[in-house]
Amino acid sequence: MDILNLKARELAEGYRNRDFSVEEVTKEYFKNIKEKNGEINAYISLNEENALKEAKEVDEKFRNREELSKIAGIPISIKDNIAVKDLKMTCASKILENFVSPYDAEVVRKIKANDGIILGKVNLDEFAMGASTKTSYFGVTKNPLNTKLVSGGSSGGSAASVAGNMAAISLGTDTGGSVRQPSSFCGTVGMKPTYGTVSRFGVSSMANTFDQVGVIGKDVEDMQSLLSIIEGRDEKDATSVGNESLKDNFDFNNAENSLKGIKVAIPKIYLDMNLDKDIKGEFNKAIDILLENGAIVEEFNIESLKYVIETYHILVNGEIASNLARFDSVIYGHRAENFSNIEEMYRKSRREGFGNEVKRRIMIGTHILSLDLAEDYYYKALKVRGIIKRDMENMFKDYDLMLCPTYPVYPFEINREMSAVEIYAGDLFTIPANMAGCPSISIPMPKKENGLSVGMEFTAKRFKDRELINAAHAFERSLR
Repeated sequence: MDILNLKARELAEGYRNRDFSVEEVTKEYFKNIKEKNGEINAYISLNEENALKEAKEVDEKFRNREELSKIAGIPISIKDNIAVKDLKMTCASKILENFVSPYDAEVVRKIKANDGIILGKVNLDEFAMGASTKTSYFGVTKNPLNTKLVSGGSSGGSAASVAGNMAAISLGTDTGGSVRQPSSFCGTVGMKPTYGTVSRFGVSSMANTFDQVGVIGKDVEDMQSLLSIIEGRDEKDATSVGNESLKDNFDFNNAENSLKGIKVAIPKIYLDMNLDKDIKGEFNKAIDILLENGAIVEEFNIESLKYVIETYHILVNGEIASNLARFDSVIYGHRAENFSNIEEMYRKSRREGFGNEVKRRIMIGTHILSLDLAEDYYYKALKVRGIIKRDMENMFKDYDLMLCPTYPVYPFEINREMSAVEIYAGDLFTIPANMAGCPSISIPMPKKENGLSVGMEFTAKRFKDRELINAAHAFERSLR
């Protein structure tokens, strides 16, 4: 039996049947991490000593036949912009290179309370700004499916850890597709729930009104097992409201969970695009599978989607400029040497501590928020966001789901130089869900001859996460 290839629920069943212990599984995962991480570069820091101690404690609970959570003993990786007490929280940036978190994020507290085993912190684009992990201070994370390719981003370490059997499930964050895009690149399932479903307390903010913690797993059922644990309102996060649709147990063996009668909209703008031939081919296959399984698939026109990229980057960069102003090297973080006054200390420390992509976005955001330009850019973009949200809500009055590819191209080569504009444009399919706060999931199509798969993205109305997960599972099942 290859423990590393088992899904999270299969590990849980093995624990209950005493086929293997949590300690054995945890040791096997750390062995694999140490063998692979030198090349893949998924992990920034490991939690080996604590993880093995906790594994023994969970084994004791299994021996005592205690009633345990479905994630008890499951090896989990955490994106390194989420706080884990007594572990480094670098956000993949030099400015936080040596910062150790003094507390747990709420999502981490829930994982620990439910006996999940945290293996360590995984790589990301610096402060979650990027789509490849190439902006990480700690170097790029390679794609386990093909190490010449990027793993995606910003949650590239999360997706790579799952795809490379270096974690059974992983927590990431999604601001404009950062859970779904790397899932598409690495052949995993990644979901961003409805905004407000999960507490953001203890999560380093990139753009507060867009950020949401998401989950990456080997399949829909594994992903849901962790998502249902971390869901919930948190008084420490005023934007969290919880999500009732995720509270009840899911019956994935129910034959009634099918695609029959589900109405799926495909925005006309996506159908008219000149997509990569392989991506277009897989998109058409996904449509055929839906139709063959009784779904209703129709074209729907949302003109406002043509403005999502520009609107998103105006708003997000404005929020980035505000959020990253806190890194002044006074209380924590990198501090420059040889400065003559406090203003020079700020300038030198931030210049040395931030990478080029972070600096670019801070400068753009500061420019956008300046008194002379805020009305012309930021406030107009807020109005356009409102229009996009309204148009999507109108679509979901008549349709259950929206379908599109997760990303317009295959994962690109690490050595390929791409402009910032090219990278930003690739998010056109994933951004709308963040603009409107909707739940969205990426499901991998079957792998092709090149060993890669193309992700298909399903998006639903806000707080219809349960319906989205059931439909995604039915679609996933139809691919087998």
